Amino acid sequence: MRRICLALPTNRECSATITAIAAEAAYAVRHFDVEVRLLILDSSDGRTREAHARTAAALPEVPGVVVHHLDESAQRDFLRRAVDRAGLPEPERVLDLMLPDALSYGACTNRAFLIAAALGCSSVHRRDSDCAYQVFEGEPVHPVHHELASLGKRASEARAGVSEVALDPAIADRPVSMVGASFIGELSVDIGGIQELDKEAYEEVVGLWAPGHWSAEQRRELVEDSFKGAGTQPFTGDHSTLARVDPMRVDMSNIAFGRNVYERLPLPPATATIGSDYFLIHAVYDAALPGVLHNRHIENYYTGERRTHAGFLAYQTRFVKFLLSMLYLHHVYDRMAEAGDTLLDGSGRLDPAPFAAFLAESVTLDRTENERRLDTVAAVYGRLGGKYAEFARGMAAERERLLDEAARDTEDFVLLIRSWGALVRASGDVEVRSVPR
Repeated sequence: MRRICLALPTNRECSATITAIAAEAAYAVRHFDVEVRLLILDSSDGRTREAHARTAAALPEVPGVVVHHLDESAQRDFLRRAVDRAGLPEPERVLDLMLPDALSYGACTNRAFLIAAALGCSSVHRRDSDCAYQVFEGEPVHPVHHELASLGKRASEARAGVSEVALDPAIADRPVSMVGASFIGELSVDIGGIQELDKEAYEEVVGLWAPGHWSAEQRRELVEDSFKGAGTQPFTGDHSTLARVDPMRVDMSNIAFGRNVYERLPLPPATATIGSDYFLIHAVYDAALPGVLHNRHIENYYTGERRTHAGFLAYQTRFVKFLLSMLYLHHVYDRMAEAGDTLLDGSGRLDPAPFAAFLAESVTLDRTENERRLDTVAAVYGRLGGKYAEFARGMAAERERLLDEAARDTEDFVLLIRSWGALVRASGDVEVRSVPR
């Protein structure tokens, strides 16, 4: 029997989501020969954590489903024991990268990966606390259905369980290493307000995440395709495609990876940076590992905090840091695309060495392109006025810090990649201690 990890990282109230994900776990054990470890990584405040603990305790007992609810104290305890056992040369720095003081989309998922390794899971299935399941014919539309139908099988064996095959037969003997879909609903990035105020300003800002050498037409195409997920069309029936999955077609709130991916390579641990958790999707694609793209899309919605003034300013910082990260990541993605399946080791798993090398190269890049990005954001936001101009003024005061952090985040990622193998091995010997139910 396979053991899988259904993971929910959260830093906000999401009792309804916990209940809904527990129902997905129950669906998994009813329909597949699996044991589900439902992992709730809780970084919310004390009162919210207590509410989550009560929700978890009240979940119905389902044979084959085990709930692990870890607050940050329990997560830190686990990480400390894993880091110490790994014998790393910079243990405190690695511990900070795994559990930083600030919000990190990559770090919270990395913790899920390590704990899944400790629990002996063969796959990690990630959901988010600001998402909900679609409902079709009175039943929730659970992505785990497609994930468990294909993940881990040889592509040649998985083809019988999908609607369509668009995979090079030359890689049919490789395992399905990622299964994912996208979302419907609100934009995944909280910049819809710019689009409402000024369409040209929106296109100018969103176009900043393209490589600096792209043409105006390429930028327009990227803007048209960005942050919209699967649009707004609701689920009407299953469709799945066995293929190399385009990173633009999936979302990290609706994805599953095999251990041949996440036990080999972590995600960037950058703080306050949206998109920092998408690196593995690119790695799987460029290494020519098979995947399945399906249409059980998650419903995305914005929480109340993101609509507050403080939430707005914080989110715009995360967006700008995402734009700055692309100077380094585009270089790495280009190198990954050139490397192709040489990104795999002799066993067909991701090889960490080339990724670390490409990232180390990128740190030496000239920052002029990032300076232009900040100049453009400042000019566009200044024209928009109001809270956007306020953000631009604050950003100007933080200009050098933002530029420095983008480079340092890349250096941190190199360190984490080089530490990852030892961390994964050490985690296998570390007990996971949950909040008592």
